[in-house]
Amino acid sequence: MSQFNQGAQPQIPAPRSIGFLLLDNFTLISLASAVEPLRMANQLSGKELYRWHTLTQSGQPVKASDGLQITPDVGLHNAPVLDAVIVCGGVDIQHSVTREHLHWLQIQARQGRKLGAVCTGSWALAKAGLLDGYDCSVHWECLASMQEAFPRAAITPRLFSIDRNRSTASGGTAPLDMMLHLIGREHGRELAAAISEMFIYERIRNEQDHQRVPLKHMLGTNQPKLQEIVALMEANLEEPIDLDELACYVDVSRRQLERLFQKYLHCSPSRYYLKLRLIRARQLLKQTSMSIIELASVCGFVSTPHFSKCYREYFGIPPRDERAGQSLSNVVALVPVPDELMQPASSTAKDALNRAQGESTFASVRL
Repeated sequence: MSQFNQGAQPQIPAPRSIGFLLLDNFTLISLASAVEPLRMANQLSGKELYRWHTLTQSGQPVKASDGLQITPDVGLHNAPVLDAVIVCGGVDIQHSVTREHLHWLQIQARQGRKLGAVCTGSWALAKAGLLDGYDCSVHWECLASMQEAFPRAAITPRLFSIDRNRSTASGGTAPLDMMLHLIGREHGRELAAAISEMFIYERIRNEQDHQRVPLKHMLGTNQPKLQEIVALMEANLEEPIDLDELACYVDVSRRQLERLFQKYLHCSPSRYYLKLRLIRARQLLKQTSMSIIELASVCGFVSTPHFSKCYREYFGIPPRDERAGQSLSNVVALVPVPDELMQPASSTAKDALNRAQGESTFASVRL
């Protein structure tokens, strides 16, 4: 059970109230990934840091994409005063967003609410004109269509984006990372790390992490040769294949190969190949204990200095600093909750943490 502070002291701020707007066919995993960190923040801190409410347009039940029917707390017409609104989208988002949704979201924006979205919910914010000039994330299935439909929004392939008062996540478990970052900003990195451990979540991903967007989705079915070349690149990162050989494999000239990459991937073949190797190196750097020398070798770099130079130029940070920062910021251990959160009326945050560790499940979502 969440541990709420029943005797709040005057200096303790009121809990932040967050509304989750559920659209037809929303994805349940994205909702759960966004709500559960809030519940655990309350539980581990021993006080009610957050409240949340589920909303639908009319207040009537709505079905998630897996067929489960959810009864919301309220409709748009009688929604409580909120600090933030997060739109939960899913399948067939273009037909799930109504004029009433857009009007209500625009009112929330005018009233100064923070706005966010998970999965394909960014479509609703963009349709309402509320992402113009903002970086935003959306599930990769909706990436190309949003880029075309909303050119004023800076649609990115990142797992999540936090840009001023807009917070958007791509879906699946990405909302968990986004909410942990927001909780960390508001209540300290230690609390976010403790929440991550309770969910057996080994690494809190950051805004620089990208979705793996299937190339087939980006290119459609019209470029089989380009897809084949990229597949060859991905399968040969440790010993990169010469570009002339790649062209020969798929029966195109070197010049045709370069034109394909420039037209559809907006970079040269060698640059794309280098990017694949660096992304793989970053994964290994964060997820393994391999040495920098080993990483350079298995990702096809002739020397460690060359690898470090390329890594720094692409990611803006040397690999050694990346690993050092990783060990500091993403160590997920049962760490002390910040002192300012350790003042519940009837128990300490340490007691709340101990009780949480003994709970049999963390899977409930208050709907």
